[in-house]
Amino acid sequence: MCGIVGAVAERNVTAILLEGLKRLEYRGYDSAGVALFSNAGVLERRRRVGKVNELEQSLAGDPLAGRLGIAHVRWATHGAPTEQNAHPHFSNGELAVVHNGIIENHESLRERLQGLGYVFTSDTDTEVIAHLLHHKLRDIPDLAAALKATVKELHGAYGLAVISAKQPDRLVAARSGSPLVVGLGLGENFLASDQLALRQVTDRFMYLEEGDIAEIRRDSVQIWTAAGLPVEREVVQYREGAEAADKGEFRHFMLKEIHEQPKVVQRTLEGRLGQEQVLVQAFGPQAAELFAKVRNVQIVACGTSYHAGMVARYWLEGLAGIPCQVEVASEFRYRKVVVQPDTLFVSISQSGETADTLAALRNAKLRSPKEGGFLASLAICNVGISSLVRESDLTLLTQAGPEIGVASTKAFTTQLVALMLLTLSVGQVQGSLEPGVEAELVEELRRLPTRLGEALAMDSTVEKVAELFAEKSHTLFLGRGAQFPVAMEGALKLKEISYIHAEAYPAGELKHGPLALVDSDMPVVTVAPNNELLEKLKSNLQEVRARGGELIVFADEQAGLNDGTGTHVISMPHIVDALAPILYTIPLQLLSYYVAVLKGTDVDQPRNLAKSVTVE
Repeated sequence: MCGIVGAVAERNVTAILLEGLKRLEYRGYDSAGVALFSNAGVLERRRRVGKVNELEQSLAGDPLAGRLGIAHVRWATHGAPTEQNAHPHFSNGELAVVHNGIIENHESLRERLQGLGYVFTSDTDTEVIAHLLHHKLRDIPDLAAALKATVKELHGAYGLAVISAKQPDRLVAARSGSPLVVGLGLGENFLASDQLALRQVTDRFMYLEEGDIAEIRRDSVQIWTAAGLPVEREVVQYREGAEAADKGEFRHFMLKEIHEQPKVVQRTLEGRLGQEQVLVQAFGPQAAELFAKVRNVQIVACGTSYHAGMVARYWLEGLAGIPCQVEVASEFRYRKVVVQPDTLFVSISQSGETADTLAALRNAKLRSPKEGGFLASLAICNVGISSLVRESDLTLLTQAGPEIGVASTKAFTTQLVALMLLTLSVGQVQGSLEPGVEAELVEELRRLPTRLGEALAMDSTVEKVAELFAEKSHTLFLGRGAQFPVAMEGALKLKEISYIHAEAYPAGELKHGPLALVDSDMPVVTVAPNNELLEKLKSNLQEVRARGGELIVFADEQAGLNDGTGTHVISMPHIVDALAPILYTIPLQLLSYYVAVLKGTDVDQPRNLAKSVTVE
C-alpha cells in the first residue's frame, strides 16, 4: 500500500509533509517524493528511491519551501521502483498528482493521451491521471470540477490528491476504493491516506466516503458525493484511546483486536478490488507476468499463519485449479525439498521476522528456477519494513495494524483475505476460474466486513456458552473441508490463552481414534456452514451424542440444526461457502477469550509464549 500527505497553509509545509511520510513508513514502500507550489510561484518536485530519510537528506541539502504541497510514499505496482516512477507525477509543469490504488484502464487512456500529444516520462498508471486532468482543464477551468470529470473515466481504485500551479490556493482529492481523511487545523487544512500521518498537526478529522470529491483550502473544506451533490461529513475528534497501544473501552487487547476485524479487513481490501475483479497489480508490477507462469504453490508458515495457509490450499485448488502444498516452516527448512517446476513460494507471517519462516524463504532462494528452485517468492505480511518483505519478490501487506495480544486474531483474518485475493488473482490471470466466480466473490468480499460485524454481535451469546468450559480440562474441535483448519485455529486459541488442552480433527476422522476420548467431560466444538459436507457432518455429530459428548455447534442459520439435550447450537449469519472460514473464525476467537477470562489467565500475555518468534 502507498501513503499520501497533503497540506495547504499560511506557513511552509515541507516539514509537515515529511513528518507525515515518516508516520506512514510502517506500510512498506520503495520510494518517496514531495511536490510544492514554491514561493517562486512554480511547482517544484523532489523524488528519491529508498527511505524517506533519503528524501529528507536531499531536501536538507537543497531545500524546497511552499505553503501548498503533496507528498507520497510508493509501493511499486506499475513500473519498477525508480525515481522517474516515484510520485508526485506532473503534467506540463502545471499539475502534480499523487495516487494510491490501481487504474485498470490505464493502457487505453495512455494511448488516447499520447494521441493528443502528451509525452509520458514514467511507466506508472498514475501519470495518465495527471495528463487526463490537464486535458480536462482546457474545457473545465475549475480544478475540482475538472477532477469530477476526470474520475468518471477512471476504472479501478484510487485515492487522489492534486495541486495546480494555476490554482495555488487549494488542493483537491478523490476517493474510490482507497481511504482518504481530511485533517482540520486553524487557518490550515490537511489530507492523508491515514490519520496517523497528521497527528502532529491536528486531532480533528473528516473521513471521505466512497466516491467523494473534496476541495481543501486554507480556511474551508467542501465535499461532493459521487453524484456531484454537496455534502457535509462528520468531524471526528481523535481520542487517545484510539491508539493501538491503548485498550480503550475493552478489558484486554485481544478483545479489542477481535472487534477491530471488520475495520482491518476493510482496510486490507481497499485499493485491491475493481468492479468485478481483484486488481492483480496490488501484488507488485511483475505479478501478472509471474502468476501466468505458476503451476504449483508452496506455502510455508508457522502457528496461526500455517492454519491460514491450510485454508488457502482449499481455495487455490478448488477455485483456481492450482496444486498447493502447505508446510510448517520449522519442518520445511530442514528437509530436502523436491520443487515442482514453476512453483510459487508463499511465506506468511504477522511480524515478517518469524525465524523459521524467514530461514525457509532464504533456503528457497538459494537455487534459481533453472537449478530446480522456485519460480518466485511472495510474502503475505503485516509489517512493511520486515525482513520477510524486503527479501521476497512480491508482497501483499495485510493492513491489520499493530497487534498487541500474543494470541493472533485480526492478523489471521486479514491473512485469509489476502490469500483469497491471491487465489482470485492467479485464477484470473490463468483463466482457470469458473465463469462468474470472481465477480461473485469480489462482491461478497465487499460485504465481508458487515458479515464480520454480524458475527461480533453474537458476543454475549458466546460469553454465555463459555460457561460450559469453566470446569473442563480438555476440548475437541471438529470441522470438515476448509473448516478443518478453522477448527485447528480454534483449538490453538483455546490452548494458548485458557491453558485447556484442545485438539482439532477432521470430523470424518472421529472413528479413527478421537471418539475414544469423547464423554460428558469432553466438550466438542464444531463449525457447520451450510455446504455439501453438512449432511456428513450431522452424522459425525450424532456419533458424539451417542457417546454422551456435549456439543457446541456454530451452524449456518439455514443448516437446520437445533438445540437439544447436550447440544448447543449457535446460529451464524449465512455467507457464501468460500468465505465461511473467515466468518467462522470470529466466534471461536470469542469463545477462547471468554473461557480464558473465566479461568483467570493472563489473556494478552499467556505464559511461556512470545508475540514474535524471532529465535529458533
